[in-house]
Amino acid sequence: MSDLENFTPKLTADGSFTFVSQEFGESFHSHYGAKQESFFKFVEPTQLATAAQKPVLRLLDICYGLGYNTAAALQTIWAVNPSCCVEVIGLELNPSVPQAAIAHNLFDNWNCNYIEILKELAFEHQVQTPYLKAKLLIGDARTTISLVHQSDFWADVIFLDPFSPPQCPQLWTVEFIKQLSLCLHPDGLLATYSCAAAVRTALLSAGLIIGSTPPVGRRSPGTVAAHSKSAELKNYSALPTLSPAEKEHLLTRAAIPYRDPQLSDPTEVIVMRRQQEQQTSCLEPTSGWRKKWLLGTQRRDFMETSL
Repeated sequence: MSDLENFTPKLTADGSFTFVSQEFGESFHSHYGAKQESFFKFVEPTQLATAAQKPVLRLLDICYGLGYNTAAALQTIWAVNPSCCVEVIGLELNPSVPQAAIAHNLFDNWNCNYIEILKELAFEHQVQTPYLKAKLLIGDARTTISLVHQSDFWADVIFLDPFSPPQCPQLWTVEFIKQLSLCLHPDGLLATYSCAAAVRTALLSAGLIIGSTPPVGRRSPGTVAAHSKSAELKNYSALPTLSPAEKEHLLTRAAIPYRDPQLSDPTEVIVMRRQQEQQTSCLEPTSGWRKKWLLGTQRRDFMETSL
């Protein structure tokens, strides 16, 4: 249990708690509210309340972390359709994180009905009940995603929730997101908190279309994505359109994506590769876009999360 002692609960503005990662030097959630992020950045953009009307629903949770996103999903799905059979695959690098969330009783103020399920998933890495089949794959998500793909698991919903692109670029690359697109059902939706131009370019490169999700707590929006072909015949409401500023952002050097050809390079190599590509790019410098749309520091939140 010594690893669990490395995690100290940190209160966020909505009364829920998060942790700070010593490895990545970032909090697992924003200080605006950990719980609200799960519902408003992931559950709502993927229209889970509508998807829950299906008899079977498959969820792929990238960077399972404390388990908040999966918890919010289960709460939402079974509130709408208690007989929905849910299949969950979570990818997580550090098994101590979800275990610490349980050990610190972080779900106590959630009114969560499924703490025992989350506890079993955190410590046993698999759960099976009449209405749930869930497993947690531990390891580098660049490796474990291949297991998901090989198992023919087509997710109706994908939550993409790694640490920020500058700190964890390996899970925002063109190649990794392409693997995610192969696991996304033709009618499925992918949501992420990031609005970084590099991330959105990677999603587009994977053959997905993208939309902007409403800001939660701060000015920067998130992103929702779907297969472009299914969008023409979609059974869900249209994706929110990008603003003119967001569209122009994709024409700047900030939009040059992270690349990891063999899905195995260290962080420093991935970051340096992108920097070198930016230095030789003919795209407009991002500084001009920033001056035009961000007006100095008035929208610092958006600027910091979109580069």
